[in-house]
Amino acid sequence: MIDKVVPSFDEAVADVADGSIILIGGFGPANGVPSYLIRALHKKGSKNLTIACNTPGQGRATGPAMAPPPGAPVRRAPPDHDNAGLLIQNFQVSKAIAAFPGTPRPGFPSPLHDQAREGKLTIEMVAQGTLAERIRAAKAGIPAFYTRTGAGTLLAKGKEVRVFNGREYLLEYALKGDFSFVRAHKADRRGNLVFQGTSRNFNGAMAGASRITIAEVDELVEVGALDPEAVATAGIYVQRVVVRPKGGQAK
Repeated sequence: MIDKVVPSFDEAVADVADGSIILIGGFGPANGVPSYLIRALHKKGSKNLTIACNTPGQGRATGPAMAPPPGAPVRRAPPDHDNAGLLIQNFQVSKAIAAFPGTPRPGFPSPLHDQAREGKLTIEMVAQGTLAERIRAAKAGIPAFYTRTGAGTLLAKGKEVRVFNGREYLLEYALKGDFSFVRAHKADRRGNLVFQGTSRNFNGAMAGASRITIAEVDELVEVGALDPEAVATAGIYVQRVVVRPKGGQAK
């Protein structure tokens, strides 16, 4: 039997080289972000990375300057949560591809925007649905496609435009990664994945859209224990599985 379980997060990301393209699952600050894989890559220190995700996030609070301003809504996240902003804080990212780069506010700085202003990082804005479709196209082996989204807007700058049935469409290219970091609820040893609630989001699309997909999971079960009807990602799309520690805290 093929056993895809890797004993540690450090080992799972050991071959992530400088200059890699990494697709990072999740939607926002709560469930669905592969926090431990992000943390392991932060520890490894690979540089000049291109990351693609819905939103990188603002990293980890480093002091009073990172606290939200008085009266601002507080978004609570799990105690073991980290997002891709942690990699940006560590100056490991040279390019971020995102649908929502965040909104910097006075007293609540964003490493992504700060580094972009300083010319240390570039941002490629992509409409959310287009981002998902570019990733899905890579998974399906489709090199490019046309979409109405973004036609006639700033997102059309530099892109090929064609007219179909009297309407403009933009040519968008598939977005294939070297590594996909995804978060799932359960996995078996062959890499079949079950997601919890809305955490399927970009995780489901990104699994299989890279040369290597690494799944960070809450629970590992033996082969045959998963309901086949509940499996959202087949093990053929997953190369490595790592189990999250119970009751973990950010380190």
